[in-house]
Amino acid sequence: MDYQDFLIKKQILAQPSGFDVALDRLNSHAFDYQQAIVRWALARGKAAIFSRYGTGKTLMQLDWADQVCQHTGGDALILAPLAVARQTQQEGRKFGIDVTVCRAPADLVPGINVTNYDLLHKFDLSRFAGVVLDESSILKHIASKTRGELIETLRHTPYKLCCTATPSPNDYVELGGHAEFLGVLSQSEMLATFFHHDGGNTSKWYLKQHARTDFWRWVASWAVMLRTPADLGYSDVRFQLPPLRMHQHTVASDEPTQGYLFAVEALTLTERRTARRDSLAARVAVAADLANSSSDQWLIWCNLNPEGDALAAAIPGAVNVQGSDSADAKAQAMADFVDGKLRVMISKPSVCGFGMNFQNCHQMAFVGLSDSFEEMDQALHRCYRYGQTEPVDCHVIVAETEGTVVRNIERKRAQNAEMADELVQHVAVNYAASGLVRQSVAYQPRQILTLPAWLRSEAA
Repeated sequence: MDYQDFLIKKQILAQPSGFDVALDRLNSHAFDYQQAIVRWALARGKAAIFSRYGTGKTLMQLDWADQVCQHTGGDALILAPLAVARQTQQEGRKFGIDVTVCRAPADLVPGINVTNYDLLHKFDLSRFAGVVLDESSILKHIASKTRGELIETLRHTPYKLCCTATPSPNDYVELGGHAEFLGVLSQSEMLATFFHHDGGNTSKWYLKQHARTDFWRWVASWAVMLRTPADLGYSDVRFQLPPLRMHQHTVASDEPTQGYLFAVEALTLTERRTARRDSLAARVAVAADLANSSSDQWLIWCNLNPEGDALAAAIPGAVNVQGSDSADAKAQAMADFVDGKLRVMISKPSVCGFGMNFQNCHQMAFVGLSDSFEEMDQALHRCYRYGQTEPVDCHVIVAETEGTVVRNIERKRAQNAEMADELVQHVAVNYAASGLVRQSVAYQPRQILTLPAWLRSEAA
């Protein structure tokens, strides 16, 4: 074994466990870059597609599941957020792929089935040859009961696929959930290999500077990141978005902060909650004025239940979709909004902000913000996604005391962009040979290089 072979053997890369599929067997409705990604994911066997909003994750996961069913003769299950199951079924019809929405084991049929995460406990997952996690960022919550159940019950599933636009919004450690679910490395193994923690707080882990390249090369061995088709060498002519216009409305705080003679910026969690509560009426009034003075559809995001109730009372005809509503009621409200039967829909990002396509709407407002960049990013891109034909106006309404929250979200946005840049770079560099990306023509020297005498060695 020479030194180069030794180095290759020492690389920590996920090993493929899938099967090859000819391009002409893939769904004919898929774009070229989608077919390349699906083919790669099938060859991996257990893979993740971190693809930005509107790039066609639904078609890719449906085609992947369809190919797994054909190859194994078994069945596939797609797990999705609430109301996304019905949308997935509708997308399947467009692409000629049969999908059955299931709420109980009795609903299961041979082929592709889709259900919601909250119904996970009802099904025997061991019967499926392939499982897809739609909006798989659910795996980032280390202490989540759902994450633990998914990892354990699907540990021996032959084919697994994770799909999300936000795999790790602002913390690289969160990628460990995907790696463990896919059977690449456990969370603890990943941390021990690529990270270190400060001696005072073992819950704070930092990527080792000297391991940075190796870490992203490792991630790129089981995941693909796609922001636009151009990231993989394909044309993005059909993926040009209209402008996104952000508008910040800052509401004055008339009440002095407790313990002060005037309002000061909220820093602690308790202070931020107090600031939101004290400014609730003023923020709701701004959002109501915007929605009531327009005939357009509006999607309004709130963070607190009283905000949603106040907005529904201030905007005639608006429907507030709440977490306490039944699953059918939520799904129907979202369907009515997509169909244009509902002009103004109010909800929390945690309720309606994941997985749905609302390109029918180009006016939205955030009346309350939490510190979660993922929630805001997901909610924003329900409307601002590929397929949107109008400029999108997004109004962020905050109290003047909430500057800390806004800065925190912007910091996480920058970290998310950095992560995407690094992963895209390593996917493009390391996987040209796999067929995932288009290969450029290698440089072919046509003239012999002559070295000057002073550069030549005595031996030469």
